[in-house]
Order: sequence, then C-alpha cells, then structure tokens
Amino acid sequence: MSEKKETQIIAIYGKGGIGKSFALANLSYMMAQQGKKVLLIGCDPKSDTTSLLFGGRACPTIIATSSEKRIAGEEVEISDVCFTRDGVFAMELGGPEVGRGCGGRGIIHGFELLEKLGFHEWGFDYVLLDFLGDVVCGGFGLPIARDMCQKVIVVGSNDLQSLYVANNVCSAVEYFRKMGGNVGVAGLVINKDDGTGEAYAFAEKVGIPVLAAIPQHDDIRRKSANYEIVGRPGSRWGSLFEELAQGVAEAPPLQPDTLTHDELLDLFKGEDVGRDVVLTPASPEEMMGKAALERESLEIVYEPGEESEPAHV
Repeated sequence: MSEKKETQIIAIYGKGGIGKSFALANLSYMMAQQGKKVLLIGCDPKSDTTSLLFGGRACPTIIATSSEKRIAGEEVEISDVCFTRDGVFAMELGGPEVGRGCGGRGIIHGFELLEKLGFHEWGFDYVLLDFLGDVVCGGFGLPIARDMCQKVIVVGSNDLQSLYVANNVCSAVEYFRKMGGNVGVAGLVINKDDGTGEAYAFAEKVGIPVLAAIPQHDDIRRKSANYEIVGRPGSRWGSLFEELAQGVAEAPPLQPDTLTHDELLDLFKGEDVGRDVVLTPASPEEMMGKAALERESLEIVYEPGEESEPAHV
C-alpha cells in the first residue's frame, strides 16, 4: 500500500493588481510541466486566477455553483468546479455580487465546501492559494489563522502600497505565530521590477528571501494582457519561472520581522512619499467657518476613591 504524499499548501498574497494571479498561473503551469501534480485555487473575488490559466475563459466558481445546485436540490460534484489544462488542476472560490455580501465570508464558505468535496484527501504535490492581500479581514487571513497552509509567499513591487500590503501579511504571520501558529513566510516575488531596489530592501529588512524578480517588460505585459502563458519550459521567460518553482518548493517558512510604518517609508526617497509634509492640527473655527461656541463637557469626572458618585459634570 503506497503512502499518501505530503502536500505543500502555499498561500500567495499581494495587493490587488500587483500581478499575483499572473505569477501564480505561470508558476502552476511550469510546475505541472516539471511533472508535479498541482492544484491552483483562486481565492480572490475577482476570479482572475483561472482566467489567466485558461486563456481568458472564466470557469464556474464554487460559490455560484453551490448556490445554483442548492436551488435545484442537487449536490456539487468535483467535475462541476474543477478543470484542467496541460496537467494543472484549477478552481475558483468566487465571491458575492458587488454590494451583496462579504468577500471574506465567501472565502470561509468556499473552504467549507472544499472540505466536503474531500480537500484533505486529494493527492497533490502542491496546492497554491491565490489570496487578496487584505488580511485585515478574517476570511482572507484564514490560511494563516487556522494553519491551513505551511507557508506564505508575498508578491510585491517597488512601490509603497504593494510593500505596505506585503508588510501587513508579514504582520499577520508574526501575530499568529505568537499565538501558537506554525505558518511562516517563504519569500517575496517581485513583479514589474523596474530596478529601483525598494522591494529587495524590504525583503532584506523583514528577513525573507527574494524568490524571483519578474521584470517590467513590454513582452510580458502584452502576453499577460492577451492571457498567454509565459512560464513555459524553453521559452524566453521559462528559466525565470523554473527558478521561481524551485524557490517555492524549497524555501522554508520563516518568521518575518515586520516593519513599522516609518521603517517602511524609509525604504523610499523622501520626495517619493511626501515625508516633508507636516501634520497641522485643525481648529473648531476652521471646521465651522466661524467662531466656535464652548460647550459644557458631558464627561463625568470622578475624584480618586469615589467611583460611585460623580464629583462634577
């Protein structure tokens, strides 16, 4: 009887629009061509991960399919929500209609459905989870909070907002490790690298490796916009994704040293982030456009040792 293989479950986080879905679609494709059994799960409500893999075609999401099947009195089957291309298995959790629900709750519901479909019994080498970087929401922080993955990879660029999100993800990992969690950060993928160096400096500061730097190049931009896979063995960019695949497989989960906001700003030139701006306090007169009337305070102030009765109002 053959032993069940140990699956590496890896959650990839990044700011919306930074290119994590592009990186993941190409990474999963390269891994499959290297003989690995890979499952790619899109956990971003935009549902663009599988579109990149399937040449622009959108596959039915787990949440939408579940709703349709429930109305019809039917059960969701694997073949309803999981599809393949050149050895890559892929599915999308999906999310609620705009303004009609919580994306994080959708993620939680989606994983409950995956467990019913046998998620923990599937025999993959790698399961790659594409998550929106807003881990302030408990749903998007689910893999970190519940030890559902062994390690996290962050995708960022040489801009403050994407590194702010990457730092938030590191902060979430740091917090849950202090609470007894085991998830670590395996490294940073730099996308749209223009050579200015802020992302490298960030990785060094927080203590994580750079797994790959995908250049800001017009050929990549055009092919990505046309839903073309660039991570093919032997192609112009193939070696880049071969390097990334190796890094993703081998990099250990580390505990990062999260930066403060000022430390994050220090990675950038002062003129780039407006560090010379002074915070000038506003006055009631400015807010009202006229002289402000003094109002008697409604706060109850207690004298020491006399908590039961107010001293004055």
